[in-house]
Amino acid sequence: MSASAPSPSQARKQGASRDQLERLALNLDRARLLPGPWVHHVVVDASSGQLSYYSAGKRVGTMRVVVGAAATPTPLLAGKLQWAILNPYWNVPDYLAQNSIAPKVLVGRSLASLRMEALSDWGPAARKLDPSEIDWHAVAAGDRVLRLRELPGGANSMGRVKYLFPNKLGIYLHDTPDRDLLKKDDRHFSNGCIRLENAAELGQWLLQRPVKAKSNAPEQAVALPHEVPVYLTYITAVATKKGVAFREDVYGRDG
Repeated sequence: MSASAPSPSQARKQGASRDQLERLALNLDRARLLPGPWVHHVVVDASSGQLSYYSAGKRVGTMRVVVGAAATPTPLLAGKLQWAILNPYWNVPDYLAQNSIAPKVLVGRSLASLRMEALSDWGPAARKLDPSEIDWHAVAAGDRVLRLRELPGGANSMGRVKYLFPNKLGIYLHDTPDRDLLKKDDRHFSNGCIRLENAAELGQWLLQRPVKAKSNAPEQAVALPHEVPVYLTYITAVATKKGVAFREDVYGRDG
């Protein structure tokens, strides 16, 4: 929210309803948690589907992002970006393994054609499974949980890079090959993670050099020169010439 957004007292003078005043107060509380522009940091606003990054007293850049759908919202969260992972795998969520991948295999698709592989478990020493070992009917029925991952590459759902910050929810920022969703006005489509319009541009700012993998090897971890604070927020209030307006409360957090 910009500094020019009306205060509750100003909004009251403009004839705002009690519900609007309560929504504005909620938004101001969220905005107060964000640092000023002199702090080197990143902000993702899940209401507008926008990412901004700040340094030396000004907003250095902004880009569109795809954020969580109403059923899988991007959380309110703060952390510190620490790593860029180049050529990442995409670990397929369990519900997609059950509802999307398993049915495709059962009608004749191969994991190879889907550019995926199955692993024995979630540990660092997990072995690759032969597809013939897998009871795909059990996976499709939800009776077996299977670890699947999509191989790295330009078509990978993670794109070429993802940016990590420690959190228990498995949320991160990442590249995406699906550019059409970024063109939409409403960009609430993800499972909670943040898909970036320009991952290379953000990486250049975070790493202070171009984001480029040394080889085609998967999961190349590159430490950021400095940890960068990141804030995932939800600002539905917008300052206009006529006063305060509100975006649609997609996540129902203003109620």
